[in-house]
Amino acid sequence: QLHPTCPGRNVPCWEGSVPKSWTLIQIALIFGSRILDYVFNLCEGKFDFLERLSDNLLLNIISYLDLEDIARLSQTSRRFAKLCMSDELWEQIVRSSCDHITPDMQALAQDMGWRQMYFTNKLQLQRHLRKRKQRQGSQRSSQP
Repeated sequence: QLHPTCPGRNVPCWEGSVPKSWTLIQIALIFGSRILDYVFNLCEGKFDFLERLSDNLLLNIISYLDLEDIARLSQTSRRFAKLCMSDELWEQIVRSSCDHITPDMQALAQDMGWRQMYFTNKLQLQRHLRKRKQRQGSQRSSQP
């Protein structure tokens, strides 16, 4: 029996031919329960197109969202939580919101994380940068 999935395209329908429970267990053991759920959803015509997008593309899309939307998105799945907390995302956000990032600011972001840097106010950032420069100066003066 053929089941229409989109206009002009038919694929075999798996409805009515669900494997026995022991086969499902074996499939879940080999491929994981996530893949098994994914296949069942495909068979029911439920396509998750976001699942197919690469992390880099998703990070690029997420970087255009408002902070509130990023917070909401991070609660939808483990994958989105990981992406929404990633340094790569927050680096993109910081770079798009700042006119110029000095090498000192970049080094500070590497130390504290881009997300933390984004949420730190300018006065605190200036204090962090001063402390960092002082530490580097004292390290240089103590070296022979």
